[in-house]
Amino acid sequence: MTGNELEIELKEPLIPVEEYLAAGVHIGTQQKSKDMMKFIYRVRGDGLYILDIQATDERIKTAAKFLAQYEPAKILVVTSRQYGQYPAKMFADAIGGMAVIGRFIPGMLTNHRLDKYIEPDVIVVTDPIGDAQAINEAVQTGIPIVALCDTNNMTKYVDLVIPTNNKGRKALSMIYYLLTKEVLRLRGVTTSLTPEDFETEL
Repeated sequence: MTGNELEIELKEPLIPVEEYLAAGVHIGTQQKSKDMMKFIYRVRGDGLYILDIQATDERIKTAAKFLAQYEPAKILVVTSRQYGQYPAKMFADAIGGMAVIGRFIPGMLTNHRLDKYIEPDVIVVTDPIGDAQAINEAVQTGIPIVALCDTNNMTKYVDLVIPTNNKGRKALSMIYYLLTKEVLRLRGVTTSLTPEDFETEL
């Protein structure tokens, strides 16, 4: 394989850029954090920060590689965001992981006496703001954190950032679909799931 071929292979996105754009994966917020500056492509006329889709694509691949090393049952996905709940649950079910959807009960990762106590090896959060409790507990217990981060998120405790619109219905279903597909592909599993399978009913 020549150097050029390798480069082309690396640049090959998981899906055509148009599909990322159609899902609104790149649309950030009107706020930007210092942490997320490197993932911001530009600011739109209406003040919305736009994320770099190439960075998103590369980070999904990196996150999938990272997650594929873990025992499926030890992967926990957490989301308090309404539009994240269905796709996150689909992701967990498809890869054989665990999901905490809606309210994260304090102590789930730290209090052994809690009924709902779980011991994941890695967690995926949909939004570091809404899922702050899960992040704090993961930090306390030394569990690595993969997070979907928008332009306004702080990434201080996040081990692996996936820059994306983490508020939009279509964006969240697209990211979780791609993450599922990549993790399964790396495990040698083919799937007939489509992005539509991850979309919440309105």
